[in-house]
Amino acid sequence: MRRAGDATTPLGTFHVAWINRDSPFDIFYGFDFPTASYGERAYKLGIIDKTDYDAILNASRNGNVPPQQTPLGGKIGIHGIGDGDPEVQRKINWTNGCIALSNVDTKRLFKWIHLGTRVEII
Repeated sequence: MRRAGDATTPLGTFHVAWINRDSPFDIFYGFDFPTASYGERAYKLGIIDKTDYDAILNASRNGNVPPQQTPLGGKIGIHGIGDGDPEVQRKINWTNGCIALSNVDTKRLFKWIHLGTRVEII
């Protein structure tokens, strides 16, 4: 089970919940993480409390961005490298659980990715 700060990418089906074209990482396609299913598992395992669980469920039911500051973490998505060194992407895990592409590739995706686009990470 993913937790904030563990630098792992969550697995599952997500949807693009926001797009930030002014991100320091070029374009950021943010996911609806944590999802209701992640929230349910985390609550059953005692990782999050009832307040966080209810907030995640309410966001999911209402089509809103879930809380991003729970013990599960947040701000997970696909992004570019911004002004960073492209060699860094090849050598170390610097994304804190996100998926990093080249800036060129994030721009190419822009014509296909929109709010609600389904993303599967397996």
